[in-house]
Amino acid sequence: MTGKKAPNGLYAARKLKSKRLKFRWSQREFKIKMLGLKKKYDPLEGAPMARGIVLEKVGVEARQPNSAVRKCVRVQLIKNGRVVTAFVPGDGGLNFIDEHDEVVIEGIGGPRGRSMGDIPGVRYKVIMVNGVSLKALLEGKKQKPLR
Repeated sequence: MTGKKAPNGLYAARKLKSKRLKFRWSQREFKIKMLGLKKKYDPLEGAPMARGIVLEKVGVEARQPNSAVRKCVRVQLIKNGRVVTAFVPGDGGLNFIDEHDEVVIEGIGGPRGRSMGDIPGVRYKVIMVNGVSLKALLEGKKQKPLR
């Protein structure tokens, strides 16, 4: 009989466990989790959201087959000083954001924590401006505070 079978029997648990662990290292998510790569390279350092200061407004061109200029902002994070690009959702959302405003960003929700849809290299989106929800501003329910 050729090929290795999984061990079986009364005292096989340790062998089964170690064998399973060995093969789990070939799984991408497992390796990232075990080596702590998410916390190491993630600008948000594993947090769900982060505060930052708007440095500039930028337009990012959409990927093929779409043709548009997606409105984004360059944000410098307060916790570690890293600069990331964040998408501004909503029609006219960029009008509520000025330079040096304080914004809260979160992940954009793409596959495996990557960029979403046709916006290349943008992994984050703006959800708050100066302590007011961007959604509330877009709906006209709240005013942006003057600082």
